[in-house]
Amino acid sequence: MTENQIAPDLRIRLYTRMIRIRRFEEKIVTLCQEPNRMPGMQILANGQEAVAAGIVSALEAADVIVSNHRSHGHLLARGADLNSLMAEIMAKETGVNGGKAGTLHLAVPDVNVLMTSTVVGAGPPLALGAAFAQQYQCAKGITVVFFGDGAAAEGSVHEAMNLAGVWKLPLLFVCENNCWAGAQRPEEHCATRNISQRAGGYDMPGRSVDGNDVEAVYHLGVELVEHCRSGKGPAFIEALTYRMRGHGEQDHQHYVDPGELKIWAARCPIRRYREKLLDDGVLDDAQILAIDRDAETRVAAAVAFADASPYPGAETALTDVFVQPPNA
Repeated sequence: MTENQIAPDLRIRLYTRMIRIRRFEEKIVTLCQEPNRMPGMQILANGQEAVAAGIVSALEAADVIVSNHRSHGHLLARGADLNSLMAEIMAKETGVNGGKAGTLHLAVPDVNVLMTSTVVGAGPPLALGAAFAQQYQCAKGITVVFFGDGAAAEGSVHEAMNLAGVWKLPLLFVCENNCWAGAQRPEEHCATRNISQRAGGYDMPGRSVDGNDVEAVYHLGVELVEHCRSGKGPAFIEALTYRMRGHGEQDHQHYVDPGELKIWAARCPIRRYREKLLDDGVLDDAQILAIDRDAETRVAAAVAFADASPYPGAETALTDVFVQPPNA
């Protein structure tokens, strides 16, 4: 096995994680088309699965994740329970946050997902605090924060990058550049086409990677996770990918050239990796089909679990709002 070659079992896990993310979010698309089925705004990451699978697979159990409003892939790649996650998205009391967070503010402490936030640019300052705690406690873990190209211009993100650089915190910034910030192209809101270049201004390495190549994402993730873990300070990854659906499911992307969508559909990270694994003899057609059917079965079970779950009762309205002191 060469230095950059990944073991077959890990390659299969990478593919399996991407398929589960895709099938999970495809089901949400379907449910959103049914009246009164999905509460709130559903913000999906179809086409970006390789970033979640690649980066998260480079982490260890002690590492902390802070995500943004497009978070389902990060949580599923981390191993969040499909049933509880779907129940939370459907605002049911059996959800990971008791039905109170919905899809936009998920937190899954069981798998070290500290939080997600729909506030653009809110994640990096909070991730900074988590990384500071890890450094202060001499812990082995690092923190990874995901955000988009639109958030990359927020002052809060630059402040977090600056302070992480000053304090040499174990914090990996991952910018998922999916070519759209809401309905704006990068050239409309970004002064540079290479966001990773900004990292140099905060004394951290910054690298760009093909975000639709899961193995390339994984390799770069391993390299820069180790940089952060070794005490050398923060690092920055810009994963170049594409948002195949609107900003949310209410957005029908009338501003997007259909030809552009067709070009990026041909670069689908799942299709590319499936062909690679077949060509390399890691999987055959029957195994590919089995992985897909398993994902569909798991997602169907998650929907059934959520449908059978009750909504939170009125008596829970004021619980989990404040942290009670230990002696209260």
